[in-house]
Amino acid sequence: MALSLFAVLAVAKAAMLAGRDVQITPLIFADDALIATAFGIVEWLTRKRRWLALTLYIPLVSYAAINVPLARLTSSPLTLQMFRATGSALSDSIAHHFTPTAIALIALIGAVATCLPLAMGRLSLRARTSLWVVLLLYMLPGFCFPERTGITRNAFSMLTHSVWPRVHARTLHEDWRVPIAAHQRTVDLEFLRGTAAGRNIVLISLESTGAQYLRPYGATNDPMPNLTKLAEGALLFENAYAVYPESIKGLFSVLCSRYPAFDTETRDYACVRSPAIAEVARGNGYRTALFHSGRFMYLGMRDIINRRGFEILEDGGHIGGNHESSFGVDEPSTVRRMLQWVDSLNGGERFCAMYLPIAGHHPYEVPDGAELSGGSERDRYLNALRYSDGALGQLLDGLKQRGVYSNTLFVIYGDHGEAFGQHDANFGHTFFLYEENVRVPLLIAAPGAIQSSIRASHVASLIDLAPTVADLAGFTAPLEWQGTSLLNTDSRIALFFTDYSLPLVGIRDGGWKFICEVNGRGARLFKVCSDPAESTDCAVRHRELVAAYRHRVSGWAAAQKALLKP
Repeated sequence: MALSLFAVLAVAKAAMLAGRDVQITPLIFADDALIATAFGIVEWLTRKRRWLALTLYIPLVSYAAINVPLARLTSSPLTLQMFRATGSALSDSIAHHFTPTAIALIALIGAVATCLPLAMGRLSLRARTSLWVVLLLYMLPGFCFPERTGITRNAFSMLTHSVWPRVHARTLHEDWRVPIAAHQRTVDLEFLRGTAAGRNIVLISLESTGAQYLRPYGATNDPMPNLTKLAEGALLFENAYAVYPESIKGLFSVLCSRYPAFDTETRDYACVRSPAIAEVARGNGYRTALFHSGRFMYLGMRDIINRRGFEILEDGGHIGGNHESSFGVDEPSTVRRMLQWVDSLNGGERFCAMYLPIAGHHPYEVPDGAELSGGSERDRYLNALRYSDGALGQLLDGLKQRGVYSNTLFVIYGDHGEAFGQHDANFGHTFFLYEENVRVPLLIAAPGAIQSSIRASHVASLIDLAPTVADLAGFTAPLEWQGTSLLNTDSRIALFFTDYSLPLVGIRDGGWKFICEVNGRGARLFKVCSDPAESTDCAVRHRELVAAYRHRVSGWAAAQKALLKP
């Protein structure tokens, strides 16, 4: 069975890699040999009770089979971080990917696992011994020089590797966001300081909304016409970046102007006492509330939002709605509840409210009547954005009807992007740091104070959102905040990372975009100002710049982990 397990793992990896842009090396199946050898030792020790080895063989094969369609979709077998993200809130998305192709791949692995032990049993002892010697010789170099990239690891070694810390904390004190490449600000925004003093504040986090899909950012289609209209009289940041391409840790960076860190869970953030923007607003006499169409149980969201200054916290379970999915409720129901809360306030009370819709989230489902028939995943996604935009229009109209629209500061941003195969195996949002994953819309509207479109092309980060709101509203920014106001004149870089599979970290610095594994492997450099599709890797031609960026991101990642988990 051990020799059969090696063959099963090798077939599973071949199925993962078929059609992929992956460099094949002689050692690519070495970790499969290592797993099979370990199983062979167990099989020999239990040779008088073969049923014990069989009870282990079946789950090993099953796990390998399940990972094949998953890895073809995400470019990675399951990791500890992916296991943590899987729950009832994602059941609709999981079911959506249980396709005939996925079933066929699983069945293929099952057939190989069933037939091979029978075939191996017919070989002579000498033949089996020879195969074992080859397997052992093949395993040894793989043990000393293991493959580290995500999809080239088998399901078991990838899971084991993801349990180990990818970053070791170091106490470092540097200004990590000082530009390395030379670039200049394109527009002076200092005149906007304090222009929103006394206004209500509405923060809107658009779920899974990438900048490149929207008309104000150059898209041919216009899935969000209400947002487009609002942008005509707003400050729009053309190069804004999420800190982390996933909603919950990204929300922490927005609320508290603090970076998340590698190898951390949401409960680690509950103890971080960096004042949230809602706390600052409440300290300045504002009423505060957060309304979420999804569910706070997803990925431990409560650890992020509890004790952050919100008087009211309501999710889909509190709100209810006319349409429910595993992930939440329909957007109009959340908008109605938010407007009811505004109605409940005493006349003249200023408010700071946050609205977290879910319409852009996979599987891009919208209520009957709003859904387009057929179409690709991307078409369904754009339709979900259109549905989300309809709810945004209802919110804006509701505030106009209540006479508070013209005295409100609106801050609207995408919490992260969404990918549809623009780069090899890049689907969804959590596994890579390409533009489609981390470049997001960010616009600020203050009707009457900002009367025409202002487009700022300098680099912005969502960690700067809270300081920018404070600067506009005339609040004093807490010293604990790591972001800086985007109204300042100095240029900054954006830093971002992901650790769901490969531990990737990146920088946007002026016209440059740098991405590498945090341990220093696989660096890529793009001139995104002239190559927005990130199709040409310039790393070989700019080795000194790559070295400087590599040094910066490794220090930043270690320092952030030390701050969060000293």
